Amino acid sequence: MEPRDLSAHTVYRAGRGIEEVARELGLDPDDMVKLASNENMYGPSPRAVEAISGAAERMHSYPKASHADLVDELADRWDVTPEQVWLSNGGDGALDCLARAMLDPGQDVLVPSPGFAYYAMSARYHHGEVEEYTLSKADDFAQTADTVLKDYDGERIVYLTSPHNPTGAEFTTDAVRTIAEETDEQTLIVVDEAYGEFTETQSKRPLLDDRDDVALLRTFSKAYGLAGVRLGYAVVPEDWADAYARINTPFSASELACRAGLAALDDDEHVEKSVETAAWAREYIAAELDAPTWDSAGNFILAEVGDASAVADAAQEQGVIIRDCSSFGLPECIRITCGTREDTERAVSVLNEVIEVVEA
Repeated sequence: MEPRDLSAHTVYRAGRGIEEVARELGLDPDDMVKLASNENMYGPSPRAVEAISGAAERMHSYPKASHADLVDELADRWDVTPEQVWLSNGGDGALDCLARAMLDPGQDVLVPSPGFAYYAMSARYHHGEVEEYTLSKADDFAQTADTVLKDYDGERIVYLTSPHNPTGAEFTTDAVRTIAEETDEQTLIVVDEAYGEFTETQSKRPLLDDRDDVALLRTFSKAYGLAGVRLGYAVVPEDWADAYARINTPFSASELACRAGLAALDDDEHVEKSVETAAWAREYIAAELDAPTWDSAGNFILAEVGDASAVADAAQEQGVIIRDCSSFGLPECIRITCGTREDTERAVSVLNEVIEVVEA
């Protein structure tokens, strides 16, 4: 007995945790700084923590009421019908829902390179084929309509990321509209706004008012600090929103996740503090790091350091974990998550020492 042919599938390599690295290096985890996974520098929303504690006694029940309540709240915030909110187990779960609803076996999708590996992974899980469009470092990873359309060849789904991971670049609403207008009417444009809370740029949500070929992806993992409970959602056009009932897994978001999400939506203080600190950290890293960086609208900065693997390994030995971007096809770059002021200042200090040694 063997699984189906998975030779074309890649393995998603998540950033390593503090405890894992600390054990390996013999360091005290309390003395380490992890700025590798774009997690919230202040942890989860305190209101969400309280809600999870209060919901613990209901873990024996399926999350029917909490799921409906969260969908209704999100629908109200986005000014859509509840059917247009596809709640999921993380943002990657929303990608799976869209793939199940849209892809027939053998159909192609178009993904950014560099970009989030799970776009391609989800398509392949659902028997799709993957093509790429290139974000050029020579053009500062600019995300324009032409960037996408020059490589478009009738794919069923086109994935756009705004702000983009790992570069921090954005698409304008006009660019997304142009892409939707210039692609086939049966091509879905998925705009991943996982880092949308950190940018001052408007969401692409208005496009859903007059188009049936644009969907958005959002998550509670970043600004709300709920990466550990896995909660995300898609906002889709009303014309085909009822497809969710046919492709959704039973209760794809847990009772604890839904209760945490409801509480986190009301925790404006936590989100505002996280967004403001990320803005400060982006400016600080760009100004103080002894390496070229790119403008970012997310809660991270991409920097060119020469040998990313060597820099990441050396920084890790000093208790600072950042992301080596070799897996993104950028072996000369690292990605630094925006931390608290203390953690950001320490990371920049360590990285400057390490970069100098590696370059010597």
